[in-house]
Amino acid sequence: MTDRDQYTPGPASGAEVRKDGQKWTLILVRELRQSPEKVWQALIDPAQLREWAPFVVDGSLGTVGTTVQLTWVGASGPLETTVRQADAPKLLEYGDIRWELEAFGGGTRLTLSTNINRRFISMGAAGWHIALDVLDYLLSGTPISRIAGGEAMKLAGWQRLNAEYAEQFGVEPPAWPTRTVQEG
Repeated sequence: MTDRDQYTPGPASGAEVRKDGQKWTLILVRELRQSPEKVWQALIDPAQLREWAPFVVDGSLGTVGTTVQLTWVGASGPLETTVRQADAPKLLEYGDIRWELEAFGGGTRLTLSTNINRRFISMGAAGWHIALDVLDYLLSGTPISRIAGGEAMKLAGWQRLNAEYAEQFGVEPPAWPTRTVQEG
């Protein structure tokens, strides 16, 4: 049995939502055991991103002004995305995503801020929670491969995590149509 087979996300934690009119920003904070320099590489390197992030990019995100094609897992196509800030190993910003890295207790406090539609705020929190868990495994030298999109939603514990974040944020989790088997 692999670490991936044994993986179950922990309880909802380290997240908050900031509301500014119709704009909602999801903020997740995670403390990692690795240095900001090592975490930074996992945030900018396309090969490492492919191992944990819910998207792929066709180039490094480490230089301001760089434009890459960013494709979210499950999306029909790429989005042209430009790196707006890249202050290694402290701050990275592109698209609707902002990463802040702070040396903390021999490791890194990593803060993700991302704009997200209110209807999907609990799902986004659950998805990023899992992605950051997978990042932690990768940085610890025991990669378990990306778990994102539909695959994450099938994961044991995802529904619970989604419901916990919905309760924490005071929103209803999205209702999905249930598929029924027609008898004939």
